[in-house]
Amino acid sequence: MQASSLRSVAAGTIAVAAIVGFSVFAALTHKVSAATTIVSGDLIRGQSFSAVYYMGADGFRYVFPNEKTYFTWYSNFDSVKFISDADLGNIQIGGNVTYKPGSKMIKINTDPKVYAVGDNGVLRWVSTADAAVAIGGANWNKQIDDVPDGFFSNYSNTGTTLTTTTDAEDYEGEFLAHTAYTINTDKDLAAPAEISITSSAFSPLSKTINTGHTVRFTNNDTVNHTATGDNGVWGTGTILPGASFVARFTKAGTYSFYDGYNSALSGAVYVQ
Repeated sequence: MQASSLRSVAAGTIAVAAIVGFSVFAALTHKVSAATTIVSGDLIRGQSFSAVYYMGADGFRYVFPNEKTYFTWYSNFDSVKFISDADLGNIQIGGNVTYKPGSKMIKINTDPKVYAVGDNGVLRWVSTADAAVAIGGANWNKQIDDVPDGFFSNYSNTGTTLTTTTDAEDYEGEFLAHTAYTINTDKDLAAPAEISITSSAFSPLSKTINTGHTVRFTNNDTVNHTATGDNGVWGTGTILPGASFVARFTKAGTYSFYDGYNSALSGAVYVQ
């Protein structure tokens, strides 16, 4: 397994893991003060910086590259929660938010093609004026946002081409049907599967998850533990008593592991 195929997070620790593709940050529900609790779906920002982030179900914060992207998802900043800069820094960035599907057509300066945006930034080339009119109306050519070249890598030009009016109507219907479409939905973010570590075992001994989803290892013992990949490529590092470490697996396969402090303890994650 390549290190870049897994991203991870440790709750209750601050040090960033040395292996490329690993990261360390706060738990899914992150208490930042007596008055503020951060949960999946919240909009957050620090005290000293104006950038706003989306708190994903997977425990990562996701960046809005610019206001144009933000306003395809939200109409104002009223629900943004302020947290300390230190607490914000403990939440690792998981990636950039892309345009909300069905909201706008986009292009870049170096490419004359106009695209409609699908799930998780998948682009669909709007190849005819008929399709463009069906999506954006008669003034469709005045409703196209230019995405800076530096952010265009967040998108994937792998969607089906929209050629006919029917193609465009089907595209719009696909996303207008989602009455509660969120960034969690768009990126297929889900809460981690749970594995507890005690002095006697990993419990349960294994978990099966979908590709791209996560597993949270929680140390429910009074001494240190790890979940270390048998191949030596990935691992949680030391998990202190009461702390957690969440790992994202982006490739299908079997990821067997053991406890670096007690090699008699072992388990596996099955990614399908």
